[in-house]
Amino acid sequence: MLLMENFLITKPIAHRGLHDESIPENSLPAFEEAIKHGFPIETDVRFTKDKRLIIFHDDTLARMTGDGRAVSDCTLEEMQTLLLDGKEHIPTFEEFLHCIAGRTPLLIEIKNMNGVKGEEIASALSRALEGYAGEYAIQSFQPLYVKAYKKLCPHIPCGVLATAQAGKEAFGGGPFWRIKAYIVRNLTLNFTVKPDFVSYCFADLPRRCVARFKGFRLGWTVRSEEDETQARRFVDNIIFEGYLPEK
Repeated sequence: MLLMENFLITKPIAHRGLHDESIPENSLPAFEEAIKHGFPIETDVRFTKDKRLIIFHDDTLARMTGDGRAVSDCTLEEMQTLLLDGKEHIPTFEEFLHCIAGRTPLLIEIKNMNGVKGEEIASALSRALEGYAGEYAIQSFQPLYVKAYKKLCPHIPCGVLATAQAGKEAFGGGPFWRIKAYIVRNLTLNFTVKPDFVSYCFADLPRRCVARFKGFRLGWTVRSEEDETQARRFVDNIIFEGYLPEK
């Protein structure tokens, strides 16, 4: 397990950049705001239909763009015609890295995608990050994505995301969603993934599986000073939005 003598310990991490009513989440202006205020950035990466890497959180485009399609049904060219909250374009991962250019550390969440194997997304992401000079870490709700990235890049901190609240929809339905939810809730695959950190929904804490974890613990998503006070009883650092924590 890697020693976490890095940004995962030292500074609160801005969830999808520093965004508000005027600056959309996961937009280049949101990332610039986080850099301006001296915070590391948490963001989301996934494939388009034509297997290009983009920065976007949701499985569907509706909330952020008003388009009813799934991201997996759209090519990069189609995605680039859409605007986040009618204001900003959706960045490609390459564009995102060029924008950040090592100016602040990155916590990159690999979104869980139906039909996408760990080796495929890990290979694409590691190729995109090859030669990137900035500090970064990887996390995902899909433990096998984390395991695949650790295998390719053992020097990069990798962590497992988890929550006790996710239901059937979060796991794509199907007959095995309860098993998948149990695995995520209880960090059941940590024995094989061997994550360097866990990133748990702070509102679900305390939980025995988190307390027993020997590595570093993040809490998400913290939205106020009161939330932060509660979260820091159980975690080492926070992922935040909606306010500015002490650095």
